[in-house]
Amino acid sequence: MSYIEGFIIPVPIANKDLFIAHAREIDPIFLEHGATRVWECWGDDLQHGKQTDFYRAVEAKEDETVCFSWIEWPDKATREVQMAALMKLMQTDPRFDPDQNPVPFDGKRMVFGGFEPVVVMGE
Repeated sequence: MSYIEGFIIPVPIANKDLFIAHAREIDPIFLEHGATRVWECWGDDLQHGKQTDFYRAVEAKEDETVCFSWIEWPDKATREVQMAALMKLMQTDPRFDPDQNPVPFDGKRMVFGGFEPVVVMGE
């Protein structure tokens, strides 16, 4: 069964085009390394909660939205092997060079983790 790596990322609203350009440069690398799909979603209908919400989870500022992204892998084993390979690749591949492809968000506030699907319906 597939394995999902999910992310929530605070991104300055003014950086939307930069975020999309960065994703278009980086996301194919995951596909090259065995991912089956990559989704990058721009926060569009996010509510401020009374106890918790997407904004609080990443300490988003007033001029930021929260992006919800995920990578679908064929299985956890593939993700483990390929993410290890990607960590090494990040040291040499110019697509990961922040001078050539600046990261348009504060990665220190990104939340991420791996998820095992337990119910999947539809396409």
